[in-house]
Amino acid sequence: MRAGILITGTEVLSGIISDRNGPWLSERLREHGIDTAEIVIVGDRPEDMLNALRFMSELDLVVTSGGLGPTADDMTAEVVAGFTGRPLALDEALEERIWRILERLRSRWRNLDEDAIRASNRKQALVPDGATVLEPVGTAPGLVVPGPPTVLVLPGPPRELQPMWEMALGTPLMAELLSRAGTYEQRIMRLFGIPESEIARSLREIEADGIPIEQLEITTCLRRGELEVATVFAPDAAAAYDAFAAAVRDRHGDALFSEDGSTVDDQVAALLQGSTVAVAESCTGGLMPARLTERAGSSKNCVGPTILRQKV
Repeated sequence: MRAGILITGTEVLSGIISDRNGPWLSERLREHGIDTAEIVIVGDRPEDMLNALRFMSELDLVVTSGGLGPTADDMTAEVVAGFTGRPLALDEALEERIWRILERLRSRWRNLDEDAIRASNRKQALVPDGATVLEPVGTAPGLVVPGPPTVLVLPGPPRELQPMWEMALGTPLMAELLSRAGTYEQRIMRLFGIPESEIARSLREIEADGIPIEQLEITTCLRRGELEVATVFAPDAAAAYDAFAAAVRDRHGDALFSEDGSTVDDQVAALLQGSTVAVAESCTGGLMPARLTERAGSSKNCVGPTILRQKV
């Protein structure tokens, strides 16, 4: 089963805002056995959105992000309705639920035009015929629109999108679709001190030795000085992965420091658990304490207070 992810928003396309939703959704899809075929970013232009949806029309699922707000450039629901051939209709009960949310927010801004707010509220309550409504986390509802392909319409802000994704998984349409998906495994090995070209040579040699790496999707990436080798595979290819991992271990054992996906930062933080760390830096501008403390829960679970003394 394959899916496409459509990220909408001129602010994302232009680079003003970085896309955090595409990679996050791709990882969630993989966890449920769905392969992400492509992530497409388009601006707030209905013809570009529609063309992107048509491009993905042979897939099983399309997940959209963004374009569900009250302004004129928020057109995702309208475009998806046209793409699926389902007319939009006002969901009056949803309109009232959104209005109650807006009423709580109105106390922050006085002297606003209530009619204008109502009109925007009504726009967000237009729902394609037959779609399942996902209750707003902010003010924008999500949608599960029957296909093919099924289209899952989610808001742009990650703090709204992520809980709404969980909400969508419980809908009958998404549950039925996921029941037909397979499963995927992902393993990550990390090495230090060798270039990607060396791994590329090893892959050729490993394949020549008869290990069926064609059953594996292997990706290499150099990140923070660590060479990451990420492998995705179906459960029935587990033996091929084990043979591949053993071959990498034989060739690069002196450079291989992680087979469970943990980074150098993860391993150092684990070794420092319960310790207090003092850091003195000169030219690195606070990089060391930043890397120690950027991990979630670092001050509580991993390291104690960090002291930074910088020479000027």
